[in-house]
Amino acid sequence: MLCEMCGNEVASTSRVRIEGSVLQVCPECARFGAAVDPPPAPAPAASAAGPARPRSFSPTVAGRGPRRLEERDLYTEIGELELADDWGQRVRRARESLAWTPEELAKRLNEKKSVVLKIETGDIHPPDSLVRKLEHLLKVRLRAEPEAGPSA
Repeated sequence: MLCEMCGNEVASTSRVRIEGSVLQVCPECARFGAAVDPPPAPAPAASAAGPARPRSFSPTVAGRGPRRLEERDLYTEIGELELADDWGQRVRRARESLAWTPEELAKRLNEKKSVVLKIETGDIHPPDSLVRKLEHLLKVRLRAEPEAGPSA
């Protein structure tokens, strides 16, 4: 047999834990670690009570009955909201009412000052995540129900 530490061919090896690793080493290298008991014998495949059955998982959860997975339409749940026509002006008025500079608002939003200025002028259409941040931070409503256009 080969010693896993020194590589010498030896008649017998023993299992030793050396610096957290279990190795098959010769008696000379065994002094560098602590002896490890032999691994436990594997349990017999069949017990006296009968053959082992694989576990089956029931679709019920704690007696609540079977789980029902239903499709949800998120668009009907949140309703259809669009940015109001004057959303940029609303942002500017809310920022000014809090006496914040564009730099301060940008810092609180974790955005650049130029993004805040473009939002206030209406040059960019902000993503929904930024709209939510603005609404929460400024305590202002930027989204509104879409106006019903003339039907033809």
